[in-house]
This record gives sequence, C-alpha cells and structure tokens, in this order.
Amino acid sequence: MATTAQLFEEPFDADEYIERLAWRTPGGGSKGGAEAFDPKRLLEEFENHIEELKQLDEKIQRRVEKLEHQCHREAKEFAHKVQDLQRSNQVAFQHFQELDEHISYVATKVCHLGDQLEGVNTPRQRAVEAQRLMTYFNEFLDGELRSDVFSNPDKIKEAADIIQKLHLIAQELPFDRFAEVKAKIASKYHDLERQLIQEFTAAQRRGEIGRMREVAAVLLHFKGYAHCVDVYIKQCQEGAYLRNDVFEDTAILCQRVNKQVGEVFSSPETVMAKLIQNIFENKLQAHVKEKLDETRHSDVEQYLKNLYDLYTRTTALAAKLSEFNLGSDKHTFLSKLIKNIFSSYLESYIDMEREYLRTRGAMILQRYYDSKNHQKRPIGTGSIQELKERIRQRTNLPLGPSIDTHGETFLSQEVVVNLLQETRHAFERCHRLSDPSDLPKNAFSIFLLLVEHLCVDHIDYALEIGLSAIPSADAKNANLYFLDVVQQANTIFHLFDKQFNDHLMPLISSSPKLTECLHKKKEVIEQMEVKLDTGIDRTLNCMVGQMKHILTTEQKKTDFRPEDENNVMIQYTTACSKVCSYVSRQVEHVRKSMDGKNVDTVLTELGVRFHRLIHEHLQQFSYSSMGGMLAICDVAEYRRCAKDFRVPLVLQLFDTLHALCNLLVVAPDNLKQVCSGEQLTSLDRNLLHAFVQLRVDYRSARLGRHFS
Repeated sequence: MATTAQLFEEPFDADEYIERLAWRTPGGGSKGGAEAFDPKRLLEEFENHIEELKQLDEKIQRRVEKLEHQCHREAKEFAHKVQDLQRSNQVAFQHFQELDEHISYVATKVCHLGDQLEGVNTPRQRAVEAQRLMTYFNEFLDGELRSDVFSNPDKIKEAADIIQKLHLIAQELPFDRFAEVKAKIASKYHDLERQLIQEFTAAQRRGEIGRMREVAAVLLHFKGYAHCVDVYIKQCQEGAYLRNDVFEDTAILCQRVNKQVGEVFSSPETVMAKLIQNIFENKLQAHVKEKLDETRHSDVEQYLKNLYDLYTRTTALAAKLSEFNLGSDKHTFLSKLIKNIFSSYLESYIDMEREYLRTRGAMILQRYYDSKNHQKRPIGTGSIQELKERIRQRTNLPLGPSIDTHGETFLSQEVVVNLLQETRHAFERCHRLSDPSDLPKNAFSIFLLLVEHLCVDHIDYALEIGLSAIPSADAKNANLYFLDVVQQANTIFHLFDKQFNDHLMPLISSSPKLTECLHKKKEVIEQMEVKLDTGIDRTLNCMVGQMKHILTTEQKKTDFRPEDENNVMIQYTTACSKVCSYVSRQVEHVRKSMDGKNVDTVLTELGVRFHRLIHEHLQQFSYSSMGGMLAICDVAEYRRCAKDFRVPLVLQLFDTLHALCNLLVVAPDNLKQVCSGEQLTSLDRNLLHAFVQLRVDYRSARLGRHFS
C-alpha cells in the first residue's frame, strides 16, 4: 500500500499513473524487449492493485464520516454557547439600564441640593464681603488704617481689590457728609495704583513675565490701566533703535513684543495696535519728516528718490505687521497710519515729479548740444512754416539755405537712455505714490513729457536739421547723412516703444487714458514718418543726381561711336564703372540704415529711379555696331549691380533694358524677329522704335520700315 501511496503525487495524471505502475511491475514494461514482456503478470499486478485501491477508498471514507460526525457535534456545542452568551448579555444590559436610571436620579438630587446650597451660600458670601468692606470703610472713617492688608507689600493684590471696591462705593456716597473719607479712599486708590504701575515697570525691567501678568490683571479694573500700557510701550522701545535702519528695528521690535503681550495682557491685540500706532506717529513720522524736509527744496531728485524709498519701505513694514493680531480691521488701521505720515507729501507729488522731469529733460538735452558746440535752432511754427512744409512735401524743393552738419546726426543714444531711464523711474514712483484713481492721469502726464523731450525736442529736431542738411539734387560730391539720421531714429523709437509697452501700458491698460495714449503715440509716429519719408525721398533724389553728374562728366559720345571699330579693348565704360561703384555703396548704406520691409521699399524706389536714369541716359547717344556692344556690356554691368538690390522688380527692369539694347546690334534682317521675342513683345512699339532710331545705320538700312 505504501507503494500505491507513492504513486499518488500531485499533480495527478491517470495516464502517467498507469505507466509508472506498469514500469514498476517486472515484465510489464518495455525493458528487456518484447520477449521479456509478461501480460499475465501485468494483469495480475493490475488486479492486485485495484483491490488495494478499493481498500484504501474504504479506509478514507470511514475517516471522512468520522470527521463529519465530529464537526456536527462541535457545531451544536458552539450554538449552545452562543445562546448562553446572548442570555447573559441581555441580563447585563437590563442591569446597566437600571444603574443608569439610578445615577440620573441621584445626579438630579445632587444638582437640586447644590442649587439650594448656592442659594443659601451666595447671600451669605455677599454679607461676609459687605461686612469686610464695612470694616475697612470704618478704618478710613476713623482715619486710622489698622489692617495688615494695607501695610504689607506682599498683600498689595488683596489691598488693590479692596480699595477698588471701596472707591466704587465711595462714588455713590453724598459729598457733604463723606467728603473726608472719600478723599482718603481716593488718595489710597491713587497711591496703590501708582505702586502697581511701579511694580509692573520693575517687573518688566527684570523680565518677569509672570509678575507682569499678575499686576496687569489687577490694574485692569483701575483707571490707570491705560497708563500701565503706555509705560509698557515706552519701556519696550528703550534700546530698540540702536541702528540706522528704523524700519528693520521696528520689525524686530514688534516681532519680539507680539509674543510677550500675549503672555502679559488680557487683550494683546489692543496693546499691539497701540504700540504700532505709537511707533508710526513718533519714530517713523519723525524719520520721514527729517529725510524729506532736508531735500524738498534743495534737491528735488533726491527728494523724489527718498519719498519713493520711504513710502515703499513703510508699506512693506505694514505688510509684515499685518501678520500680527491687531483687531478685526487691521488693514484699514495700517493704511490710515501710512496716510497720516505721507498725505502732505503725496498731495504735491505729481506736480514735483512733472517739474523735475521737465527740468531734468531740458538739462540732459542742453548738455548734449553744448558738448557738440551746437546752438539749437528755433523750429518755426505757424502758417508760414506749415506752407513751407506742404510745398517741401509735394515738390521736394529745399526751402531755405542748406546747412552743413559735418556728418553730425544730432541724435544720441546716451541722451535717449538717460531720458528713458528718468521716465522709467518716474513711472515706478507714479505707480507706487499715486492714488489708484489718479494713477492713469498721472502716468499720462509723464508720458506727455517724454514725448515732448524725446520725440519733439530731440528726434523731431534732428529730423528737421537732417532735412535742412540734405543738399539739392544737382549738388556735386554731396555727403548724404540723412540715412544715418533714419537709422538712429529707428533705433531710438524702438526703445521708446519698448518703454511704452513695458512701463506705461500696465498703468493705463484698464482706464480711458489708454485711448488717449495710443492716439498720441500714433500721432507722433505719423509726424515722424512724414519727415522720414520726405528726407528719404530727397536723399534718393540726391543719389540719382550724383549718378547723373557722374554720367554727364564721364560719358563721352565717342564711347558708343569709337573711331577704330576693330580696336576696342574695354569691357564697359568708365562712366558705367563709377556709377556702379557709387550705387553699390549707397545700397549698402541703405541696408545698414533701414530694417524690416523698409529696406525693400527704399531699395525698390532707388532701383526704379536708377533704371529710369540709365534708360534716359542711353537714349541720348547714337550707336555704331561696336558702340551697341559696349552699351550692352554697360547694361550687363548695371544689371549685375542691380542684383545687389535683391528686388525682383529692379532686376526685371534691367533685364528688359538689356533686351532693348540688343536692338542696337541685331542684324537688320533679324530685327523684326527680335522685337517679337519674349521680353520685348509686351513693350510699346514706340519704345522699341525709339531705341532702333539710335542706331547709326537707321536710315541707311531703312530700319524704320519694320515699324511703319
């Protein structure tokens, strides 16, 4: 059977079980081959094993039945135990209810008895207290204080309680009969009050918090309690202001005292508020007055810096103090204290700010012009000046004498940075010191001063000087500095625009003043753009005039009708070379002076004028066959120069001009075919005819017949 049990291994597999049983049986497996196999013995072994399994099954079944019987018996026993426990619990619960009712009954009796005892004891205590007070009152009436309580310093608390009650009683007595005793009681009242305050002061100096708390509790019922608080506030400030920083000292002092007043006084928030009020109305106000009054009339710049610094530090201190318990409306309380200190200074702040900015801006500008040895020219106003301006804008005629600035733009980034920095500080002060309702209006007034000094007195003046310095279009070897003015004006205006967005917009973004500021800014931009456009236009005219001068002086008629047609060694004419060199320099100058789309706009205009000049210039000559080739070479060089513009329109114009020049050299028989080519077919036939007429063989070859 043990062998059988060994065959039941987990996990059980019936097929494997049979195989293992056959393998264990001699002659039952494949060991020894087919001759060793004995089926009878294997059958016998299977039958014996089946009997063993039956016996094992019966044994296991008997054991299961035994365990089931035992389980049923134990379940019944457990059920009986649970029933017994439930009955015991019910009995205990009934006993608990009875005990609870009995306790409630006894408690009711005890409370009733306590009320009865209190009803009897309270009148008795009052009678005893009245008798005791009458005894002490008789001592004052007799004029001799015999009780130990009034002479023993250790019983000062008890004496204070007695004298305080006697003082209240004495207030009700008629003056004519008890004047003397009332005076004695009052004298003793004030004497004890003074002693208690002295005791409190001594305890404060010794740092005895417990004694301070006891004396303060006694003084709470005396009239001198407020004086006790005043003494505490005065004494806690002694030695607190040893450094130069009154704000830091105040914060440290209040942090230390805040913890102490909660341990000493019954209403610490009142004492703390009174301490802060005392500090603001004395220490801080005196400090602010001293700092501001010494510079108010002598140094306005320092006065404004001090005002901003003091107000900022005071509000920061108030924010720290608001963390303490100062009562229900502590923020209003602190705001009122700040207002009491600064109200007289804040009322006149914006007027002083504007006056300072006006003076400071004028000084910065004047100092700059003095450094350049420049006497600022008055810019005319009124109808005559407006008429001149309109004529100049429409005709580009230089009205009035041209002045020589020697390359000076009269624009300075240092001046601009100084003006913007002063204005930025002014915006910061305005944000901090202005009433919220006045903030947009005050910020707008500062912005107007910035416009006046930076845009009108500096940029606009430089533009006027720059316009006046632009020479006439027919001037020779003219130096053109207006593009430098444009470059610096653009840079300055970017700085101006950045300050507008960074510092002004946050102050006015939610107010009606925003519209006014944007309108003013737009107006300033448009005025500057008109002058910039006028100056750029006149500068381009000067450039074209200079090119025209080069062509007039350098280009000879024989360039395109050489005497020896077979001995021409040059690639392009001298005039072409000098013009291209000049144009390349001006294109580079424009790129350095402009930014964004302005570069393409100005270069497009310059390129169109450059093309028009060359087109008109070429029509002034007549061309031989070799001269036509030279003209084509010149135009090819002009076209190469036009590539520097990086403007498709300009390059297209010179491509067309190059195609037109081919008409100067094409064989007469091919002329009609060339005119019908891709680049020329869209042009006016009169233009094509005009170019063909420039050929020296126009009449001899009867080229006009192609256009009749």
